[in-house]
Amino acid sequence: MKSLVVVTGNKRAGGENMDNSGQGEGRNLEGRGSASAMKSAALLSSEKRSVALAIVAVAMVLDLVDMTIINVAVPTLQAQFGASDTEVQWMVAGYSTIFSLLLITGGRLGDIYGYKRAFLIGVAGFTITSLFCGLAQTPGQLVAARLFQGGAAAIMLPQVMSLTQIMYAPHERMAALGLFGILGGLAAVLGPVIGGLLISADLFGLGWRPIFLINLPIGILAIVMAFKVLPAGRSERRAKLDMVGTLLVMLLLFSLIFPLIQGRDYGWPIWGFALMALGVPIGLALMRYSRARMRRDGSALIVPELFHARAFSFGLATTLIFQLATGGLLFTLALALQRGLGFTPAEVGVAHIPYAFGASFAIGMLSRKALPRYGPVIISWGALLMGTGLFLLVLLLNQESLVVSQPWLLAPPLLAMGLGMGLVGGPLPPCTLSEVDVGYAGSASGLLKATQQLGAAIGAAAIGTLFFAIQPEADMGGERAVWAFSMASAVIGTVLLAVGLIAFAIPRNLRIRGAAVAVEA
Repeated sequence: MKSLVVVTGNKRAGGENMDNSGQGEGRNLEGRGSASAMKSAALLSSEKRSVALAIVAVAMVLDLVDMTIINVAVPTLQAQFGASDTEVQWMVAGYSTIFSLLLITGGRLGDIYGYKRAFLIGVAGFTITSLFCGLAQTPGQLVAARLFQGGAAAIMLPQVMSLTQIMYAPHERMAALGLFGILGGLAAVLGPVIGGLLISADLFGLGWRPIFLINLPIGILAIVMAFKVLPAGRSERRAKLDMVGTLLVMLLLFSLIFPLIQGRDYGWPIWGFALMALGVPIGLALMRYSRARMRRDGSALIVPELFHARAFSFGLATTLIFQLATGGLLFTLALALQRGLGFTPAEVGVAHIPYAFGASFAIGMLSRKALPRYGPVIISWGALLMGTGLFLLVLLLNQESLVVSQPWLLAPPLLAMGLGMGLVGGPLPPCTLSEVDVGYAGSASGLLKATQQLGAAIGAAAIGTLFFAIQPEADMGGERAVWAFSMASAVIGTVLLAVGLIAFAIPRNLRIRGAAVAVEA
């Protein structure tokens, strides 16, 4: 069987040639309506483009690290800060939830007001809210600061891809996307490593606070450099903000997330299940409204036509449940290692290194080479490998004395899990977007990113709730914590099995901008 998989080349699929500037017709066609921003970008020297790419890459890393860095701080927050199980779930899932519901709107702000301006506002907001996180005096204040931090990230992050698109021609983007893949894989799993080291160092006696305060010098430097280097300009296509669509998305997410996080504290009341069930009519109303808005002025927040592409629909579903698994895994693993085996935050961070290495290597190297040759089937392979590693990890953790005396034994299963994570996470975005009409590329990318964050939020909320139900804060016994992680892992393993099965529905013949290569699969 042959799979048609895309590798971006020097010419677009339609055969448009690049002009002498290296930013020719193909680039102008895909960016039509962004002329003012692209003219500014065309004036950048290659050195300034590299600096600009580094700046936006730093913003991406800040977001990914802050999404997971708090996982390793949960026991410390509960011991030193008096945070409840529910409050720490909101600290983790609240960031992802606000980020996901405002992400698409944040992308629109760049189109309307300018990508550089939106990026600067987002980074400034992220830096200020990081300060608020570090200065929080109560768990409620930290939860509120994390919510605002997620909102700032939703303005900042969409501009990363938008600025990359206007600065680099299609045939030049593979290197940039490869860099994002490697950094993204590392950042997502190095959060616990960095967090563990900072908490154990107890810098200036600040305890957990440096995990947020470290963003301040990085954010300030990014603002200064971005102001000097990033290209100005905005889209000439005057997109409009869809406030009704944004409100409906917020209601939909609230109906799903709030009952999962608060339900256990209230004894799983009937209103919680009713609220989750209400998500169905809200979702239907959102789709109906989006269709009407598209017919009226073509500026709906959610573009219904995107779901006509089979690769997009099944890719989005696969992304959602995969992020649910990884979000729940990273949250509960840090708890199990500290509550169950008595690891320090620094030891938890070191334990994540094999996972981080495996994910980075698989995203940056293995998946890029395997996708053109084998097609989307490698997503199923990755889910199987990740599930196998998780099974071995659970077996090891149940041998508590062995792991405590020889913690290096955790490295092989964590490495396997990281490699599996990369084989799923690397190919999913290009496969999901492969059949998307170029006119909807921005909306599709925003929706994909929002789905990733929503999955992570649901995973931390739902699987975290299961863990805390089995091993609440008041019961800190080691065996109980390992048992809670084992039960959570059973759910995560089932979800990974679903990832592998649904991925088979992604079409084997993929279409995307660039040169298409037919290969044996």
